[in-house]
Amino acid sequence: MRIRIEAVDLPGRTCSVPVDGGVRVYGNLHVAVQRRDRPAELLEPQPGDAASATWTLECAAVSSPAGTDVTGPYVQNRLGRRFIYLSWGTVDDSGVFTMFRRAKLMLDEVPADVLADAARDGLLVGRLGLTDPSGSPVCARVVPPHITWTAGSAR
Repeated sequence: MRIRIEAVDLPGRTCSVPVDGGVRVYGNLHVAVQRRDRPAELLEPQPGDAASATWTLECAAVSSPAGTDVTGPYVQNRLGRRFIYLSWGTVDDSGVFTMFRRAKLMLDEVPADVLADAARDGLLVGRLGLTDPSGSPVCARVVPPHITWTAGSAR
């Protein structure tokens, strides 16, 4: 199975984020999918001012009496909860990405019928906007209705 993340409404190359009672400005903002247990390994960093961003992740889906379990190199597993990290960071002149915030795309919030269909047909698609109501990069847990999950054919 594959998971495709389709993102729109990116916050821009610069953002202001509340930090410790003040505000910190981040420049040359990028977003990428983080590999499981390897925070420095990022899949296809995209600039924060892109019109859209798409990532396709290879994974495996296994049906069990409890439902469908998804695993793969970009699927995180903490305390039995599966999710995908979108890491936000700045990129310096030498190309080094420094993370300052993450969003968790919660796979255990995908409707069971959608996940079962995706496992059967080969594709799970998550669509979301990446700017929060304050204009900052979206962070923390991302669940419906802030992300829409659908099944599709991998063909």
